[in-house]
Amino acid sequence: MNTELVKGFRDYTGEDAWKRAKIKEIMEKTFQSYGFEPAETPIIENEEFVVGENPNDEAVSDRYKLEDKGKRKLALRYEFTFQLKRIANNKKLPWKRYEIGPVFRDEPVSANRVRQLTQCDVDVIGSTLRDEAEVLKTFSEALKNLNIKFKIYVNNRKLLNEILDELKIEDKNKEQVIREIDKLDKLSKEEIKSNLKKLKAEKALDIFTKPESYFEKYSAYNEIKELKKFCREYKVDFEFAPFLARGLAYYNGSVFEIKTDKIKETICGGGSYMIKGIQATGISASIERLELLAKIEDGSEKYLVVSLDEDKKAIELGQKLRESGKIVSTFYGKPSKALDYANSYKYGKVIFVGADEVKSGKFKVKDMISGRETSLKV
Repeated sequence: MNTELVKGFRDYTGEDAWKRAKIKEIMEKTFQSYGFEPAETPIIENEEFVVGENPNDEAVSDRYKLEDKGKRKLALRYEFTFQLKRIANNKKLPWKRYEIGPVFRDEPVSANRVRQLTQCDVDVIGSTLRDEAEVLKTFSEALKNLNIKFKIYVNNRKLLNEILDELKIEDKNKEQVIREIDKLDKLSKEEIKSNLKKLKAEKALDIFTKPESYFEKYSAYNEIKELKKFCREYKVDFEFAPFLARGLAYYNGSVFEIKTDKIKETICGGGSYMIKGIQATGISASIERLELLAKIEDGSEKYLVVSLDEDKKAIELGQKLRESGKIVSTFYGKPSKALDYANSYKYGKVIFVGADEVKSGKFKVKDMISGRETSLKV
């Protein structure tokens, strides 16, 4: 039997699993503090629903395809946004929801790119520019709580389209031109220009590399200015990036990316879009990217209570420690094995429960970091 991992998938145990659990906890707590309510949706959907109106989007084309016993064409979800078409029905607006769970993409694998991601997503259905500012604030606060240094970049798809209309770019080429412009932070200007020349849109490169003041003449830039105003109220700063487009075709307004100088990949991304004729906005990140960057100090105390033939008292002591907020596990065996076990699983303190300790009501506590021994009176 082949028990090796499928390429692009990972197991998480020990400290890695603890760190991921802590990141989820911090993200959830932050999302809830801004009034986002949790949602859960299926991993498997009808392929037609997964594809939607955007079959040519890269993320959609990288979907995992399935077929069940009834020969139905199914697919693994590649993100959460399309599922809002169903779960947002009949909700009082604005509806604010978050979801944390696995999504799948059958794409090339690299050191920081896997095929199963745990996505953290917040969305507001029935949104305005004020909600966009709050979404950026929500994620900014979550990243600060994870001790991640970051920078927010913002653009607007309406502005991109307004410029392409001015340049008289053919409608059939617009989406591809936008995709090429979006690569300005990844490829050289020469490569971009060569690609744009094939689409008769090389003039676009000169415009999208101009300073911010140049774009004030476009009516769609007013939304950037308005968003800046609301972000200031939340004490959130962002940088205008005229070439930022995001890959998904459904964005119809603001688009966001959050980056760091620690890794080349984007940490978070999102934007504004329509759900069944209702304006919405959202942003998401994967636990996998956050895990690379987060600096989390685990303040929880972990105790290993060792029973030296005093199981009942050891269990009682463990329960008392749990009631006071400690993480506790009980070990039944020799002290030497208990200490080895404690080191393996990073228990900071070991308490021995033997006949003498039970009789005196005082228990020896060994600090696994300093090696010091103290006594605990119950």
